[in-house]
Amino acid sequence: MRGHPTPTPLRSRGSRATDGPDPMDFRRNVVLKENYTFLVADADGMVAGGEKGLYDRDTRFLSRYAWDLGEGVQTLLVHAPRLDALHAHYSRIVGHGQVMGVRRDLQLRGRGLSDALTVENDRREARTVTLKLDVAADFIDIFEARGWFPQERQLAVREVVEDGLRFTYRAADGVEQTTTVRPSERPRAVDGDTLIFVLELEPGERRRIIVDITLDSPLDAERSGPGYTDWRASFGASMAPRASGVVERAIDDLRGLLLFTEAGPIAAAGIPWFVAAFGRDALLTAHLLLPSRPDVAEGTLRYLATLQAHADDAFRRAQPGKIPHEMRLGELARTGQAPHAPYYATVDATPLFVHLLGALADATGSDDLVHELKPAWEAALAWMTGPADPDGDGFLEFEADTTGKGPHLQVQSWKDSGDSMSHADGSLAAGPIAVSEVQGYAYAAYRAAAGFYRRAGDEARARPWLQRADDLKARFQRDFWLEDLGTFAMALDGDKRPLAVKSSDAGQLLWTGIVDDAVAPRLVATLFDADSYSGWGFRTLGAGERRYDPVSYHNGSVWPHDTALIAAGLERYGYLDEARRVARDVLELAETQPDGRLPELVAGYPRDDGPPVPYPVACRPQAWDAAAAVFLARLLPPAAG
Repeated sequence: MRGHPTPTPLRSRGSRATDGPDPMDFRRNVVLKENYTFLVADADGMVAGGEKGLYDRDTRFLSRYAWDLGEGVQTLLVHAPRLDALHAHYSRIVGHGQVMGVRRDLQLRGRGLSDALTVENDRREARTVTLKLDVAADFIDIFEARGWFPQERQLAVREVVEDGLRFTYRAADGVEQTTTVRPSERPRAVDGDTLIFVLELEPGERRRIIVDITLDSPLDAERSGPGYTDWRASFGASMAPRASGVVERAIDDLRGLLLFTEAGPIAAAGIPWFVAAFGRDALLTAHLLLPSRPDVAEGTLRYLATLQAHADDAFRRAQPGKIPHEMRLGELARTGQAPHAPYYATVDATPLFVHLLGALADATGSDDLVHELKPAWEAALAWMTGPADPDGDGFLEFEADTTGKGPHLQVQSWKDSGDSMSHADGSLAAGPIAVSEVQGYAYAAYRAAAGFYRRAGDEARARPWLQRADDLKARFQRDFWLEDLGTFAMALDGDKRPLAVKSSDAGQLLWTGIVDDAVAPRLVATLFDADSYSGWGFRTLGAGERRYDPVSYHNGSVWPHDTALIAAGLERYGYLDEARRVARDVLELAETQPDGRLPELVAGYPRDDGPPVPYPVACRPQAWDAAAAVFLARLLPPAAG
């Protein structure tokens, strides 16, 4: 009914039961992203069911977008040269030749995309080609699409407009969002949600159809960032002698992963399901990028400061001074059904915030942002020395949520799977947990704070923070060092018992500087023993431990970003040869991958003559892994010649 919207009745919108999402194998899917907009398509470049769709700011604006190119047409090529573009070729082949070819060029932009199809008739006679484009929009929240929080609500209104389709949805909080699909070629017919095109092609003739899709939402102004060419150039000629295809791909991916906010650029954690600001991920990514792009650190710090908690909120795990773990913009977060607006279940983002601010000031030689964000970093320090240390022993702790309200994280450090914190006998740690690397982050933050005050001429306020850092270092050495294992405990449990296992957490301590020089050689030797180092990187849990599982998320797998931070620590303590060995191994890992990217993680099996064993559903690209590739390349000497 042209121009007359027909309301759709109320019905359930849940896609699956609430026991979590089905795994998605990203090796058989195509994912594109620009700013907050991202597309998840199948291996043919189509959106045709499941979790796939065109999303923006955690809302699915298209749940179906699939071309029917006619009987006998097969996919020959789907290629995404960078995160905002897709090129594909589809063909109908008869005998030994093509009788019809379709070239597709899809360009994603913030809040929209352009999909251009070029159809060619390779027959020696005229032919009629019928193309059908199926489109649908459900506007469900990303958490619904992934199988959580099934909802009942009014569905989108569909109307035919200007020879295209428009879908409109009004959320429970009154936010109205629309998807408009407009083709350059007038469709022969519009049948429900299907646009039908009939092309009369002469021999050798080509016709081009461009479909423009626009997403309208009042949630945030659309902003743009540097183009890919300028972004690449900003990494400088110094990268060129060492740059391989891996590093070049990582640089492009980092540009594609950026979110452009009013406060400046901040890296989304990864695609597809983590196109959002994650405190820990963004802070570590920005830290690894400091030599090349300090503006990412500036934008990250400013943005996270705007989200810093100012009041207690048990549902969102907020306490005054905390830096958030995750910020979502979808309907469920906006209406309080999910705790992610923002969610604060992290013990490490807050010290990492202060640590990055100090590193940025050191890298740029400027304290301008330190002065600007003084209320934020002082509030962060107050949280670290107050609520984060409830028993006053100087260690930052977290306690698993016991309210049963919402999908809360049980482990609030970077190894955030529920079974990652274990004792040597395999039992899981209970009570308030003090994770080792978090104490290192706190140590670095306290030293940064001392520097802030000292450079401002306030020596009286600088001295206590330097003393606090020294006291923490001494206490940490006493309570965490495991003489028999030659490493630091992964954590202390609620009874202050050390988790006496080999883990990669101990390696990150070198990065923060909390390791006493006297034990550094033994720690480094342990990190490179057969239990801890796989040949591709450092295992999250040693191969000899009771809970070791090479194909686990955090109990023996290898994470490139974790390994890169350890490499940074090795360099800091003067182990340059070891740091370069790690850099070569990790970059070679990326070279084994079909897409030339570092995956989120790989299995912890020892390195042999073949490629590393993949983790089944590792994200790629992921921001801290792409940043790790760039950082590690800088550790290597320039290529000869």
